[in-house]
Amino acid sequence: MATAAAGALGLLWGWLWSERFWLPQNVSWTDLEGPGDGYGYPRARHILSVFPLAAGVFSVRQLFERFIAKPCALHVGIQDSGPYQAQPNAILEKVFISVTKYPDEKRLEGLSKQLDWDVRKIQCWFRHRRNQDKPPTLTKFCESMWRFTFYLCIFCYGVRFLWSSPWFWDTRQCWHSYPYQPLTNGLYYYYIMELAFYWSLMFSQFTDIKRKDFLIMFVHHLATIGLITFSYINNMVRVGTLVMCLHDASDFLLEAAKLANYAKYQRLCDTLFVIFSAIFVVTRLGIYPFWILNTTLFESWEMIGPYPSWWLFNGLLLILQVLHVIWSYLIARIAFKALIRGKVTYPGRIRPRLCTLHSFLTSFLFSMPGGSWTVSSLACI
Repeated sequence: MATAAAGALGLLWGWLWSERFWLPQNVSWTDLEGPGDGYGYPRARHILSVFPLAAGVFSVRQLFERFIAKPCALHVGIQDSGPYQAQPNAILEKVFISVTKYPDEKRLEGLSKQLDWDVRKIQCWFRHRRNQDKPPTLTKFCESMWRFTFYLCIFCYGVRFLWSSPWFWDTRQCWHSYPYQPLTNGLYYYYIMELAFYWSLMFSQFTDIKRKDFLIMFVHHLATIGLITFSYINNMVRVGTLVMCLHDASDFLLEAAKLANYAKYQRLCDTLFVIFSAIFVVTRLGIYPFWILNTTLFESWEMIGPYPSWWLFNGLLLILQVLHVIWSYLIARIAFKALIRGKVTYPGRIRPRLCTLHSFLTSFLFSMPGGSWTVSSLACI
């Protein structure tokens, strides 16, 4: 029995790391054992270093939120208090938990007769009870400030690193001598830090306040981790850095807009949201397909030719492009409706004012299908 199990595991392991799937023709894992420069060539065992680093990132986040983000939140006037607590009522609590959180008119009238309460009072009770389950604004501000700080720092590092990288200026360099492309220190740190951050988000989901989009974001983080890990093992890290930096370009702007919203700086929030929307559309619908997909589909086909993992990688990137189109459409549609609905007339001019960012993001978040490598910053509001 033990021998059979060992044989089955051996077959599974051999299939999982099949050279025919992962590598171009006439290339073996043995060929990539050479030292190269820096960290040599990307190896699957390098990924193991991510886990202690992710734990370190999570610890830094705890310190950051407590000693930096929280004082900033208090400074801009965000109160260190939870939502208004609904008056305890066993009957209404049972309806809220077991039946509905949004009772219709007929149910409200029935509860009014049963409790001898005014319908408006019952509506207020349900509203307060729903608000109890929402995380406090202070908590949301601290989480967004942490993500804003990380996204901004990693984006700046990515731009600085890529500025001196030849494949940033000529994407054909992504495939020159592939897969014999040594892993430099800067590239290794960039990849591992991004991967560690997403693993830390995966950990924190189980300790943070539980939100209604828990499963969506869990799938999102899992897909992001899978794509980054896949491209690393397959040594498609050069084009991977371009993809990561491109998506990081708008992430920190969204978090900045959320921070302004929590602090009730509405005009700043609206401005940042408009900038975020413009950069999101330009990078996802312009630069991504004509720069990234062009090199992964056409230049790589010409220089290295297709092989099984090449098809899978490009398939995932094409699915990502479909999601970009969907998300951009949702942003444009919801923002347009908010703009029309929220026009405020002032003497001598009309100033279009977006509805609250919270409403927009909530609608957008529940319309998106748990993405990958993209809107990681769209965590629960």
